[in-house]
Amino acid sequence: MFFQDREDAGSRLGELLRKCDLEGAVVLGIPRGGVIVAAKVAEALGGELGVVVARKLRAPENPELAIGAVTSDGSSFVDPRSLRVLGIDATYLDAERKRQAEEAKRREAAFDGHRRPPVSGRKVIIVDDGIATGATAVAAVRAVRGAGASKVVLAAPVASAERADMLRQEADLVVCLIEDPELFAVGQYYMDFRAIEDDEVKAALEAHAAPTSGFVGPSVPVRRASGS
Repeated sequence: MFFQDREDAGSRLGELLRKCDLEGAVVLGIPRGGVIVAAKVAEALGGELGVVVARKLRAPENPELAIGAVTSDGSSFVDPRSLRVLGIDATYLDAERKRQAEEAKRREAAFDGHRRPPVSGRKVIIVDDGIATGATAVAAVRAVRGAGASKVVLAAPVASAERADMLRQEADLVVCLIEDPELFAVGQYYMDFRAIEDDEVKAALEAHAAPTSGFVGPSVPVRRASGS
């Protein structure tokens, strides 16, 4: 199965999610590409659309190598094998968590801080355009669960089969159109997998915005979850 683009993938994913008793759920996309997919899911379910930003934690002296991820409230996932192999100490890890959590908070505020849909006591679907390592997805699930969601669903058009199984230990439900045990790159499943710009994310959020709820702040109000 190949998707024409993220909108096509989101429409197909939304149809599948309609069978899961999730009408009216809050839909949170992981920027940037995940928000485009999430917009179509929100349309299918009649749900509010928002974002949850998860930033990768960078390895020392190799910022392209991710050792985990963190959200704006400090909820995180850290790969223990990476820590062991790279010899990363607690001082570096704590500082990197703080740096990236602050950046996640800034980005959430820039995208939709003035319109954040409340999640406490509600069903929430976290959407990405694909799951390869799963680090950002785990951090996002932990943040939303910490915010008091009654049910946390992780949904993506395509995922590594191994990582989808890992995420089932975190989310109440994982829904994917494709789970590939040999997934190499998410982009291989899309005919059009161009980079998404911040302005496109903001436009999608504005197009699906509910009336302002009265909550003003940079991020979903959550408690800090355990680090790994």
